[in-house]
Amino acid sequence: MTLQNRVTPLGELVAEPGRGLVYGNRGCLHDASGRIRRRYSGKRWIACRLQFRGRQRSPLMQPGRFTELFFLDEATAFAAGHRPCALCRHEDFVRFTRLWSELHRGHVGADAIDAQLHTERVDPETRAQLRHEAPIDELPDGAFVLQEKAPCLVLGSELLVWTAAGYATRVPRPEREVAVLITPPSLVAILRADWQPLVPLLHPSALGAGA
Repeated sequence: MTLQNRVTPLGELVAEPGRGLVYGNRGCLHDASGRIRRRYSGKRWIACRLQFRGRQRSPLMQPGRFTELFFLDEATAFAAGHRPCALCRHEDFVRFTRLWSELHRGHVGADAIDAQLHTERVDPETRAQLRHEAPIDELPDGAFVLQEKAPCLVLGSELLVWTAAGYATRVPRPEREVAVLITPPSLVAILRADWQPLVPLLHPSALGAGA
């Protein structure tokens, strides 16, 4: 049975085969039978390596344990509001926090980062994903926008339509428009600061290497 633990750029949990390139969690979201009951539990939303020191958990979604989530790539994880794990991606986390401290003076450490991101990714009343607005010409590669109701990756002069299997349709990036921004603004700022993680930032299909 395909588990409902694949995360879209919209933060939704869907049942799709394949694990993508990035793993993570946002607390325990499932009940004892493995059914998803909530979008998140707590403010610590992290993005991890698929493999780390040979650790494995089988079966997935064990009762009372965090829900194992999978993302197509890091850009998808960022769009959904996840930041690098401090344990399995220590070097990435150190680089991330250095950039963060330059952008958010006085707000350092995992707790401060998670608290800030939570205000940008979740509507406190509806618990739904927050959307923002930004000039599309100014967005860095790796950000996600909503274009004709579809999540699209910004890459150069194009927008790439996201699918669970990879990036499909490519359309020209519009000019002089205000876009509906999916990626939290603080993570857009990290991307703009030339974020280049150790794990793959983009799925190979974004660079024309196939899904």
